[in-house]
Formats: sequence, structure tokens, C-alpha cells
Amino acid sequence: MQVFEQVESEVRSYCRNWPTVFSTARGSRITDEQGRSYVDFFAGAGTLNYGHNHPALKEALLAYLAEDNVVHTLDTYSVAKRRFLESFRDLVLAPRNLDYKVQFPGPAGNNAVEAALKLARKYTGRETVVSFTNGFHGMTLGALAVTGNSMKRGGAGVPLNNAATMPYDNYMDGRTPDFLWLRSLLEDPGSGLDLPAAVIVETVQGEGGVNVASDAWLRGLEQVCREHELLFIVDDIQMGCGRTGPFFSFERAGISPDIVTLSKSLSGMGLPFALTLMKPHLDVWEPGEHNGTFRGFAPAFVTATAALETFWRDDDLTAAVDDRAAWLDGELNGIAESHPELGITTRGRGLARGLVFTEPAHAGLVCQEAFANGLLMETSGAEDEVVKLLPPLTTTRDDFEEGIGIAREAVAAVAKEQEAKEAA
Repeated sequence: MQVFEQVESEVRSYCRNWPTVFSTARGSRITDEQGRSYVDFFAGAGTLNYGHNHPALKEALLAYLAEDNVVHTLDTYSVAKRRFLESFRDLVLAPRNLDYKVQFPGPAGNNAVEAALKLARKYTGRETVVSFTNGFHGMTLGALAVTGNSMKRGGAGVPLNNAATMPYDNYMDGRTPDFLWLRSLLEDPGSGLDLPAAVIVETVQGEGGVNVASDAWLRGLEQVCREHELLFIVDDIQMGCGRTGPFFSFERAGISPDIVTLSKSLSGMGLPFALTLMKPHLDVWEPGEHNGTFRGFAPAFVTATAALETFWRDDDLTAAVDDRAAWLDGELNGIAESHPELGITTRGRGLARGLVFTEPAHAGLVCQEAFANGLLMETSGAEDEVVKLLPPLTTTRDDFEEGIGIAREAVAAVAKEQEAKEAA
């Protein structure tokens, strides 16, 4: 690993927690160059909902490349883009009665967020965007301005303006709907809050600590937006593409966002791909007003189309996620109940789950112990106090049981170490 330390920037992070060199992967397992296999409950931070190297997606990609089909297209028309748009319209939008125009903003989630923010400001003529405590929307300047984490914001090096932070669901007393604070400020001429262009929210805050907004809270927030003519943006980059069960994480809340951002598992294979969806009347862009060199990455169109056709022609994947989520919730609650001395609680929706530790350091120790025994998990939350689980949606029962067994043993090891410290 010497070359990484000599040549690569100090900004690298995940490799510090997982000091090995990965080589191959399939399904919910990843193998390092020494031949050791790990159960993957990280899934590329939610980028691999269908697992590593799914055969249907890989076959489509290899066939496309073998025929010398176009790879780089900017925003020119291509056969691959047409097939994707047709599949997305027919398999995702139409069955849900959603009417969105599709923008290809660039290869990553932050590109989708930047496009959404720019479009909201252009359409409304206003500057301020409301975001929420512990939200995360990306590392470019516009996305950072609506991100809560102080460490990430500090890396900007410049003031992050034109944003206002409001309390997320259950941020305060757990009894008062937190969106009422936003409503109060909007209705009070002395509040100092300029009328915003939009609100941007995650239905489940992954990086923020697996915080889950209730359906009632999301509906209330949407109502405030309608009352005050604010655009309602849902960032579905990590929680979309089936992570919470339905294709979009907001479906069961019964809300209708004006703008939706998608990325991560959209391509299905980890290839860079992002979309910004907007209601048709919001599509006020001038040609080329928002562009990017890699917004037409045809291989990602191909694998995304294969993913849609493989997994979203029916509701089977959603039903499977619901079933696995119920099982996983029970297993995690069992782990928490087995160690009351650690003060663990659980939270999550679908296959985005978290073990929340009273002592933040314990979460990191659990992840370290799990890695040593063959399981990949990461921490999240403002103080890295949450062990976050984002297993592939296609994880087999055997791999689930093996992974949870390792997690259970890791928590037990940390509890034993804590007990020994207290005894000393």
C-alpha cells in the first residue's frame, strides 16, 4: 500500500478505516488482493443497491462496449440515452403518475443538487434555500451551503451564503412538528427570513445519522411550501432507487416534490450518473445554461436501463426490501436490547438502518471490530455516533445472517472492553 501513501492526497478517508487493497466483488461480498472476503453492508455508500457486478447489468455493459457503441456524448442524442429515457418513463414515471422532465446535469449527486438549486433560484427570482439540521447534499459550494456538518462546511474556505437552516423532524422536543418553526418565520414580518426560493430535504438523512422524517412531517412541510409558494425539492440521491422499498423514498408519504435529485444507485453498477427531475412548468433553462462534459456517459445509460428492466417491471423488489427490512430491524433491536449498558437505540427505514450509541466513540470501535472480522460498515451522524448499515437490496439471507452475526459480536466485544475499563 506504499504507493497510496506516497502519491495519493491526505484527503483519502475510507481506506484509513479499511486498510486493505480490494480486488474483486460480486453480490454483497468484496474480496481483497489477499483473497479475504468481506460481507459488504456499505454498498458504495448506497451506490450498489443491486450488489457488485450484477450479471444482468454487467452483461448489458459488456455487450454495448464490444460493439464499439458511443461512450461519450455530452448532451447529443444517442441510442443509449433514448432507451434509458423510454425505460425511465415507462417503468418509473408512468406507473406512479409522475410528470417530470429529466435533466442530465453531470455525473454525480452534487451536480444534480447544484442544478436543482440554480433552477429554483432562476424560476422564483429568489436567493435563499431552506435546508435542515444534519442534512447532507454534497461537497461543492452550493450543495455545502445547504449541508449541516460543520467539518464538511469548514472545508469550503469561503462563506456559504443564501441558505437558512431549519430543524429536521424530531430535532427539538419530539412533540411539536418542527416545520412549524419554518411556518412561523415565514409568517412573521420581523423574523429576518427572506422569502426563500425553495426547501431541500432528505426523507431519511443517511450521512446525518439515519434520521427518518415521518410521513406526516413531510406532508406538513410540503403544505408550508404550497402556502408560501416555495419550491419543494427532495434529495433522493442516497435513499432513492429502492433503498427504502419503493423506487422513490417519498412515495409512501404521498407528497409530490417539484424537483427531485437522483444519483448513486441510478446506474446500478457504480458508474457515475445523476438526474435532476423537475415538473414541466419549471423547465425554464436556456440551452446550455447548465452543462457539463460528462453528462452523457452512455455506459451508465446502458446499465441504468438494464437495472430498470431487471428490477422495476413489478413490485417484487419493493416487497423483498420490506421483508428484509422487517427482519433486519428485529435483529438490530435484539443487539441493542442485549447491551443496555451501551445505551444503544435503533433507527431507519427500509434497508437504511442505524445503531445509535450514547458514547460516539463506541460506534467507530464497532466498525473497526467488524472490519477485522470480515464486515464493512461505516459511521454517520454529527459525532459519528451511528453505525450505518446500507446492505445491497439483493443481499442473500445467508450473507445477511453472517453480516449481522459479525455485527453482533463486534458490539459484544466493545461492551466487554467498556466493562473492563470501568472495572479498572
